[in-house]
Amino acid sequence: MKEVIRKYIQSNNIFRQKELILVGVSGGADSVALLLILKDLGYQIQALHCNFHLRGEESDRDENFVAELCKKNGISLLTKHFDTKEYAAKNNISIEMAARDLRYSWFYDVLTETKAQCIAVAHHKNDQAETLLLNLIRGTGIRGLAGMYPLRNKIARPLLCVTRQEILAYLSQAGQDYVTDSTNLERGATRNIIRLDILPQLATMNPNIINTLSETCSIVMSSIPFYDKGIQEELELAKANDSELDIKPLLESKDTAVLIYEWLREKGFTNAQTTEISESLESTSGKIWESKTHRILKDREKLVLQEKNKRTDQLHIIQEEVESISETAPEIAYFDMDKLTSPITYRTPKEGDWFIPFGMKGKKLISDYLTDIKATRFEKENQLLALCGEDIIWVVGHRSDNRYRVDKDTKRIIRLRVEV
Repeated sequence: MKEVIRKYIQSNNIFRQKELILVGVSGGADSVALLLILKDLGYQIQALHCNFHLRGEESDRDENFVAELCKKNGISLLTKHFDTKEYAAKNNISIEMAARDLRYSWFYDVLTETKAQCIAVAHHKNDQAETLLLNLIRGTGIRGLAGMYPLRNKIARPLLCVTRQEILAYLSQAGQDYVTDSTNLERGATRNIIRLDILPQLATMNPNIINTLSETCSIVMSSIPFYDKGIQEELELAKANDSELDIKPLLESKDTAVLIYEWLREKGFTNAQTTEISESLESTSGKIWESKTHRILKDREKLVLQEKNKRTDQLHIIQEEVESISETAPEIAYFDMDKLTSPITYRTPKEGDWFIPFGMKGKKLISDYLTDIKATRFEKENQLLALCGEDIIWVVGHRSDNRYRVDKDTKRIIRLRVEV
């Protein structure tokens, strides 16, 4: 088995030979095997153990076991204690999610401190099969069918090439003991139900089900680059960027729902929302969908995406006196300094706001002006205005007010410039 893992590490370029590897070690069979195999393969390793204090004496037993194992094998060990229940309650999440968050947050902290190359964890083929089924049950796109990667985001999984049974056989041959987490036998978590009930039932139909599902993940994983290339080409036709997507090319595509799903994939929208968006492309403008982090607007010929905490009214504007008008650009405006009788202030639009656009004599509502320049609803909400007293002197980034323009009688000029 050690040779199989060595070849898997090499073929997937998981590790560099002379750089430190952090190894997550719970004391269970999988992580014990991982630790010892990496040691035997000659890698420079340091063990990390988390005590979540969820199983009373059993948690302390695991910590002591890992400490003795590392001492016996001359392996450096760092241990971290967590109040997992308090963290879960404070963040209103499950115990399982709390433990995962705490574990990986600490792992990444140690990774930064030690400048190690990555963190090795002990997921194997059985875990891969469980992950595939879990993703299917919850609902997933093609990436969920790929399961876990050998190396991604500095998390390495060198045991994805072997089964749990092979790991246990390896430990038995080596005469190496390990500890067992009693909660793995409880059916409270969906993953445990998959492990204890669903996979054994599937094995009655296909005795090789673990390898079959794991190989399916590998096939999908290898296919994703080709899928991504096609998606990228279609999104480029739709002039997609981080904030906009043209609707017309979407309507001409046979894969509208897939393209919208991929465009929004990491923005927190549900499958139901992306389906509704794709079915609303020919509807009236103005409809908005929201995730926890983003909003998306159906606006005329585009879908417009905005981060909830990203506001244009927080722009930084530099104010300075200049001798002449030296450059013109949308992010720059010039004013007669002697016409400004009050300090310049900034705010977003209110109902009834108006100004006199540069070069004109009559008033124009800010809302009408923004409509004329085809500003989206999001842009209208966040449009920054510069004011002198109660007068709007600049629709920032667009047009200044004619009353405060620089003319032939101007003696002093003030320039406002948006700092990019």
